Amino acid sequence: MASAVPGQLPAADRGALRIADRVVAKIAAQAAGEVLDGAPGAELVPRDARPHASVSVRKDTARLRLTLELGYPANIGAVCGTVRRHVTGRVESLTGMDVPEVAVEVERLHSAAADGDEGRVE
Repeated sequence: MASAVPGQLPAADRGALRIADRVVAKIAAQAAGEVLDGAPGAELVPRDARPHASVSVRKDTARLRLTLELGYPANIGAVCGTVRRHVTGRVESLTGMDVPEVAVEVERLHSAAADGDEGRVE
């Protein structure tokens, strides 16, 4: 084993860690899926309709955009707020980045009343 060299730089000053944007996006999509699996109406959303995330990283700040599908009826605002808070917390804790913005776009609502039909639900 090598012994510590006198005058060696502290670990924080010896290098840098860069987390790729696509890795941050995958973390965000996975975190959104964690919330949506237990959300009201989750059983109405097809299993292959997983959340998608895109990210813009500048220094130690990540701005996220999530696209997801929800079951309906549900309190859409409350579900999106829960997703936003959970994704923010997970990305911050796993990457050490600040997440000041998480935009959530609901791409599609799935309703039991539609019964697999792509028509309009009234």
